[in-house]
Amino acid sequence: MTDKVKTKTASTDVRTRLDSFFTINEKPVDDISLGIFYNPHTITLLAVSIALLVYFAFVRDTQSLEDNIWAGIQICVFFFLVISSLAFPNGPFTRPHPVLWRLVFGLSVLYLLVCIFLLFQNLETVKSIMYWFDPNLRNFHIDMDKEYGVNCSDITVERIWSHMDVFAVGHFLGWLFKAILIRHMGILWAISCMWEITEIAFAHLLPNFIECWWDAIILDVIVCNGLGIWCGLKICRMLEMREYRWVGIRDIHSTTGKIKRAVLQFTPESWTSVRWLDPKCSYMRIIALVQLVIFWQTSELNTFFLKHVFELPSNHPFVIGRLLLIGSFVAPSVRQYYSYVTDTTCKRVGTQCWVYGCIMVAEALLCIKHGRLLFERTQALNIIIWLCIMFIVSTGCVIGCVKYHKYFDKDVPTSSSIKSTNKIEESQKKED
Repeated sequence: MTDKVKTKTASTDVRTRLDSFFTINEKPVDDISLGIFYNPHTITLLAVSIALLVYFAFVRDTQSLEDNIWAGIQICVFFFLVISSLAFPNGPFTRPHPVLWRLVFGLSVLYLLVCIFLLFQNLETVKSIMYWFDPNLRNFHIDMDKEYGVNCSDITVERIWSHMDVFAVGHFLGWLFKAILIRHMGILWAISCMWEITEIAFAHLLPNFIECWWDAIILDVIVCNGLGIWCGLKICRMLEMREYRWVGIRDIHSTTGKIKRAVLQFTPESWTSVRWLDPKCSYMRIIALVQLVIFWQTSELNTFFLKHVFELPSNHPFVIGRLLLIGSFVAPSVRQYYSYVTDTTCKRVGTQCWVYGCIMVAEALLCIKHGRLLFERTQALNIIIWLCIMFIVSTGCVIGCVKYHKYFDKDVPTSSSIKSTNKIEESQKKED
């Protein structure tokens, strides 16, 4: 009897671990009201794909070498994304539709492969490929980029207003997005303050990092970062307090109600309470959160080094497109990393998070290899001091947040209680 009980307990533990991993790696869709949108249509998709392939391969007239290469690249990307929609995992999200997040995962794999391919080329080859896509890049040099650290003593309303450009709006929206993803004020402010230190440490390599003190402290940290963090956390609180009781579109009889329900399909299905830190968290979780801050700094640095090494203007479609792609990759990655850090039954990191880690490293290697002349001017002392400060500030912030939750925020539930509450809510939703 004892052996049977042990076997049953072990199988239950294995099932629990598997459920925890699959919840973040391929979340199932509950309460399907329109089955036509969720039932597999593999045969139909195969027929449509083959029809498109026949059309582009035989009906299309033979064009120039460049046009043929570009057409071949497009059709290869198309078929890869089709396979992604069929074979790749959903990830932790299901709204507005799981196939969207499978395509996002497919795009992340494609982007990783592109980075690895470019890593094995020389700088001239990479720039030739870029010029092939956009010949106008030949006329741009990184020295033509806007300078922010000039005439710092000239503090006027007109001067300050000139810095409130489209990039300031993007700065604010970026931090609002980060706040919605991380949902922890202490970690967000640690990343924000550390980024200003990062800019100072790498200013000798990236002239774009040279800013006036009022631009860095007031406009960046307080206005753009602070306002973005505040608005993002405000949205999180509103979504967390909302009651989520979904009704199938078939059960709604009014046309207005059906339209409203269709629009709400693009909102979250539920909003999980996030608790990165609590008084009972282990040292391993503290280390994992320090890694999160460091990884975030590295990912942000990749954006500016890629733009500088390959000489791209800040408003170029390559830069904006990459930011949009990275943002779509980060959203499920942060969720999977959170589950891996806080859920003791989740023993593996999610697939999307794993791929994004590879992307971050591949981008960093791409910058180091093709920016060899730039990194030869690196001031080693600056980098060493930056690493030490980043580790100290990150560790101090995380430990400070733990102490705050322990002594001043005792009414806030711990991560274990939040997970149990979420499980109860899920079971109640299934019963309803």
